[in-house]
This record gives sequence, structure tokens and C-alpha cells, in this order.
Amino acid sequence: ASQILNGSNLTLLSGDDSLTLPLLSLGGSGVVSVAGNIVPQDVLAMLAAWREGNRAEAQKRHHKLFPLCRDMLGLATNPIPLKAAMQLLGQDTGEVRLPLTPLASGDIDKLRGTLTKYGLL
Repeated sequence: ASQILNGSNLTLLSGDDSLTLPLLSLGGSGVVSVAGNIVPQDVLAMLAAWREGNRAEAQKRHHKLFPLCRDMLGLATNPIPLKAAMQLLGQDTGEVRLPLTPLASGDIDKLRGTLTKYGLL
């Protein structure tokens, strides 16, 4: 990322929530966030802390978000776990379309545990 940005006027956005803060530290500009659909206030707080120069607060927010991102998005290809999480949180987003398939029941239990640990359920 730093080689790409060095001497260029490109805008580099993170497409992986768990890598947003590391990418910002290399000169990235922001994120196309999946977690922001579930915990927008937490993603925004991390980005705001970074932009305000409060690196310690941004890191604290990143460490809070990281397990959610890792454990939720590691279950299946996105948007499968995101749609399942939104469903568990009472937001009907409809079913995933082929070739994607719904999240397996065992993974739904894992996802429920992840959301509970985060304080969302």
C-alpha cells in the first residue's frame, strides 16, 4: 500500500474491515466497510479518532472491532455472514442469491456467539 501511494494522488480504501487501521497507517484514506452495516457507530468512531490524530483511541476501537470482523467474516464468503448477522439482529435483508447459499446452521450458532460477545444480542 505504501509503495502504491508513494508519490501518487490515488485514494486507497480498505476492503477488509480487519485491515482498515493498518491500511490507514500506511496512507490509506478509508474503508468500504462490511462491519459498518452492523456497528456503524464503532467503525465511524475508529475513523474519526484516526482523522483527529488520536492514534491510541483508533487502535482501541480497532481492537474492539477486530474479533467481530474476523469471526463474522471468516465464516463464509461475504455477503453470506453479513446477511445472516442482520437477520439475527432483526433486519430482514432477504436471502442470498445463487450461486451463494445461506449460512450453515452450525455457523449461525457461531455467528450468534460472536454477536453476543460483541454485545449486540
